[in-house]
Amino acid sequence: MAVPSWLERLRAAGKTALVQDGKRKIHYLFEDGKEMAEEYDIKTGQLISRKWREKNTLGGTGKWQVEVGEPTSPFLGALESELITESSSNPIFMRKDTLSSFQWRIRNLPYPKEVYSVSVEEEQRCCIIRTTNKK
Repeated sequence: MAVPSWLERLRAAGKTALVQDGKRKIHYLFEDGKEMAEEYDIKTGQLISRKWREKNTLGGTGKWQVEVGEPTSPFLGALESELITESSSNPIFMRKDTLSSFQWRIRNLPYPKEVYSVSVEEEQRCCIIRTTNKK
C-alpha cells in the first residue's frame, strides 16, 4: 500500500473548528492518533501557532510540541513534577510564517537592540547573533 500524501491525510483527519478571542482555532485528529492544533488571526488570515501531540508508549496523551508560534509558558499550564527547568530569563526563539516570508523571532533578550549584530554564514547556512559587550 502506498503512503498517503499530506493532503490525503489532512482530508481524512477529523476536524473541529471554532472562533474565539479573534482567532480561528482548528483541531485535527489523524487516523494514526496524532493531533495537530492551529490558530489563525481572523483579520489577516496569518498562522499564529501550530502544535503537534501524539500518544505516548502507554497510549496516554503526550505533551504539545510547538512547531510555529510562541511556546506556552510552563507556569500557565498544569503543574508538573520537573525538578530542573530552564531559566525564564533565557532568550526564546520562535518561527513565524507569513504568506511572503519565514521569520525567526527572538524574545526576552537581556540587552538593548543596539548591542546585537546579526550576520549570515552562507557556507554553514546559519545566522549568527553576537553582542558587542566586552565581558
